Amino acid sequence: MEERYFTIGMAGHIDHGKTSLTKALTNVDTDRLKEEKERGISIELGYAPLQLENGVFASIVDVPGHERFIRQMIAGVAGIDLVILVVAADEGIMPQTEEHLEILQFLGVKRCIVAISKIDRVDEVMLELVMDDIKERLSGTVFHGAPYVTLDSLSGTGIDELKQTILTELNTAEFRDAYGSFRLPIDQVFSVQGQGTVVRGTVYEGVVRKAAQLLILPGEIPVKARQIQVHHEEREQARAGQRTAINLGGIDRTAVKRGDVLVDSENFLVTDTLDVALQVIGRKFTPLKQRTAVKVHIGTSEVMGKIVFFDRKELEQTPDEVLCQIRLDEKIVVRRGDRFILRRPSPMETIGGGWVIQPTGGKYRFGTETIEMLRQYQQGTPQDLVADALNKYQLLDEQQLMQQTSLDAGVLKAALADGVASGLWMEIPRQGYSLSKTFIKIKDEFLERLRKFHEEFPMRTGMGKAEMIQSASGAYPKPLLEYSLNLLGEQQEIKRTGQFVAIAHFQPHLPKKWRARMEQVIVALEKDGFQVKKWEEYFLGSPLPKMEIAELTVYLLETSQAYRLKEDTLIHRTAFQEAFQLLKNNTGSSFDLKQAKDILNLSRKYMIPFLELLDEQNYTRRAEDQRYWMEEK
Repeated sequence: MEERYFTIGMAGHIDHGKTSLTKALTNVDTDRLKEEKERGISIELGYAPLQLENGVFASIVDVPGHERFIRQMIAGVAGIDLVILVVAADEGIMPQTEEHLEILQFLGVKRCIVAISKIDRVDEVMLELVMDDIKERLSGTVFHGAPYVTLDSLSGTGIDELKQTILTELNTAEFRDAYGSFRLPIDQVFSVQGQGTVVRGTVYEGVVRKAAQLLILPGEIPVKARQIQVHHEEREQARAGQRTAINLGGIDRTAVKRGDVLVDSENFLVTDTLDVALQVIGRKFTPLKQRTAVKVHIGTSEVMGKIVFFDRKELEQTPDEVLCQIRLDEKIVVRRGDRFILRRPSPMETIGGGWVIQPTGGKYRFGTETIEMLRQYQQGTPQDLVADALNKYQLLDEQQLMQQTSLDAGVLKAALADGVASGLWMEIPRQGYSLSKTFIKIKDEFLERLRKFHEEFPMRTGMGKAEMIQSASGAYPKPLLEYSLNLLGEQQEIKRTGQFVAIAHFQPHLPKKWRARMEQVIVALEKDGFQVKKWEEYFLGSPLPKMEIAELTVYLLETSQAYRLKEDTLIHRTAFQEAFQLLKNNTGSSFDLKQAKDILNLSRKYMIPFLELLDEQNYTRRAEDQRYWMEEK
């Protein structure tokens, strides 16, 4: 089962028990950590690891203060996959909790668990009243159907139930894309004596590996990942959803800051003009006039800018989504679909939030034409629509793509050509198109499956191609798997030997555990020449398991270290080659049984099977009582 990584946020009013609950779940006291000096490149204070069942791993972020809550909830590009809303049973929902809920919805967080804490302080009647109040407050929000858990962090009541509820929620949650380009919004930078610059953050997408060549944007500074840690442990890689600290080579501490983004490619846009879809808060606020200064929180960036409307002079409370533009004072890294929070800088208040519909906005005229154009952007560019369809269905031909995207033929052809040229997707001959990242995912799964197969069966040539494809056919279309195997062969990642598939550098070999015993058998077989015993007799008194004996038999035959002389008898390659060469050197173009027997001096018991083996190996061809030598192989 593939490991999955998530980030869980603790939301709620101050003193409602978030830190105590984090400790009860993870046995990590985040308050205690805040008073300790940093050592090494350990993960940021306030984060605690939680390992669940079925390969599910989570980082819990305990955010005690309101301002820090806003910054951290947006950190990692809306990096929260699940929120635990902590409400104290003796106080109920507070105004700050409601604002936290609004922010979470703006950031696209859809999963929530309500944890009613401190239940030891109230009776059943009060607890029921608090639960009714919470349900009423959540009515009409995306969290209206959230599960509830009542608990007391100090005594441990309800903690196991909460863990199970977390696992249930995350088992059905989408996890982040580990097969796209790597992106890490940086939320902390510091230096470690003797190691240099270290950055921290949540990996939003992709995978970063030790020694990888990376780029810090927007400054386009090349760096190298010298060391990677995930929750205090050094790792060879970190992937989407994980909190990580990366020791960077090639950069001074002063050259990087919070809000910068660490990437592994040039596929990311640097921009200062965003076309956005904005949803405002559900309560009254001071109207926001045209070109008013605003603060935008996006990823780990906090950037000042001006808001520009194209259908109004000022923004008031409205249930409708507002299509507008934000012109920033400095460049940031952003992608379509990224979430943001919009705040007034003075007096400080949250206005709303939304998502980026076009990362590289232009200068547009005021009026309905611009709004209609932005609405088209909102629906997606032709490439966005193609990517969405391929992400969902994995492999589609042009006709299927036309049906899924509603694009006309000319626009679709142009989008497909652009996508192939930019490497977003691949054209699969006679089959259609598939995302490049889908192939990368299949490649990783195939290579991992082969690694495990080679470990379990080191003496085999490889895994059967049909078995390989069948093992993944439940997750991917068969033509895509066939194409991926062929492409991996062209890229020399794997090799094909007949019907078998193996990692390119793999060679069949004796298993370490039984190598000495097996080598003894092979030496004994070689020593016996043609006077061999039945194959099973070589293992009498041997501790070799039957399965390993069977594997050794196949290994010797497939690597031509031995030949099957009879059903129950093998001879070593040395004996076969010596007999073959002696016979070849002492006969003409043909020979019969008597000539062979005189030359080799073998009994009929071995002679007939040996001659039949020569025929089988295409060294000779039998015609009546004569055998004719074939041309040299």
